[in-house]
Amino acid sequence: MKFKITVFFLFSLFFSLSTFSQSLITGSFVYQSINRTYLLYVPAIYNPSIAVPLVMNFHGYSSNSTQQMVYGEFRPIADTANFIIVCPNGTLDPNNFQYWNNFNAPGGPDDIGFASALIDTIEAHYNIDHNCIYSTGMSNGGFMSYDLAYLLSNRIAAIASVTGDMIYSHINACHPIHPTPVMQIHGTNDATVLFSGDANFEPIDSLVNFWVQFNHCNPVPSFTNLPNINLADSCTAEHYVYSGGDSSATVEFYKIIGGGHSWPGALVNINITNMDFNASVEIWRFFRKYKLNQLSNGIHPEQAEIKIPIYPNPSNGNFILIFKDDAKRTITITDGLGQIVQTLSCSSKEENIYIENTGIYFITILQDNKTWTQKIMRN
Repeated sequence: MKFKITVFFLFSLFFSLSTFSQSLITGSFVYQSINRTYLLYVPAIYNPSIAVPLVMNFHGYSSNSTQQMVYGEFRPIADTANFIIVCPNGTLDPNNFQYWNNFNAPGGPDDIGFASALIDTIEAHYNIDHNCIYSTGMSNGGFMSYDLAYLLSNRIAAIASVTGDMIYSHINACHPIHPTPVMQIHGTNDATVLFSGDANFEPIDSLVNFWVQFNHCNPVPSFTNLPNINLADSCTAEHYVYSGGDSSATVEFYKIIGGGHSWPGALVNINITNMDFNASVEIWRFFRKYKLNQLSNGIHPEQAEIKIPIYPNPSNGNFILIFKDDAKRTITITDGLGQIVQTLSCSSKEENIYIENTGIYFITILQDNKTWTQKIMRN
């Protein structure tokens, strides 16, 4: 998911950053013995007495926070809508490219924990509205936003992915704790993250359908052909809106017919960029409709009824699950990367399990054709 930087992009980068430089702040902190850095934009209208939204904007593979601040441009919107933007930096992979650890790379960094710590860091210095924290990103950053949608769903209200996707193991382990509004923007001619999917990535139509079903949206979307206002961009755009979801959560999908691996409306055309709409404008329009506390009220009653006691949690390895009755059930345990670490069948009211390695895990119970998932932590 590497994108190339042209000389024009470097010129545009200098011009754009110099225009907004008075509000750009470079920050860093040490997380798990790694110095993690980020770029923060605070609009001039920010008032510390008023809680404001936070938009996390993740760069693509081989890119960085500075490039993403310009490429996925939200600053002019933040200047009037009054929200703070943070563009974090990933860590270096074996090829010396910055990345987000969304692909089950062994020994990779805990980017979910870093994202949570980053929110904590920003909240320590700025008045952030806890109910209005959102995530978006380009390519690898879109993958990162989807991971945050379920691995940090207690903090993230809504996400938007531009040319991103989910790998199969992650979508199989995806169980957010609340209805999650999702926007997907993707080109049908994307040669980096294929629209049709591949051996590792979910087909984009299937990805959208997963979130439509998860949110219990109307499976029949409203459809709009966006006006082809730019005839020179070699592509057109279709807009699908799946409404009627739990707690009014929706799924929106911008399908770029003939579009490549790019951010619509961006200052720089890196790969068949659609110019019929501005992705950043549409993403903020989407985000501003949702608050975490309103979405958290949308949990189905049947989901609450089957929540089971698991103790101790956190634990040093031994967990006890207590059920209401004797019944046949299957228990599957997955780690934070979606890998299955244990599967067992049981039928007693009490079940003991042991997890060897430290980390966050998800226990999924299948009983009477119903499933539910709970998070546990192994210290």
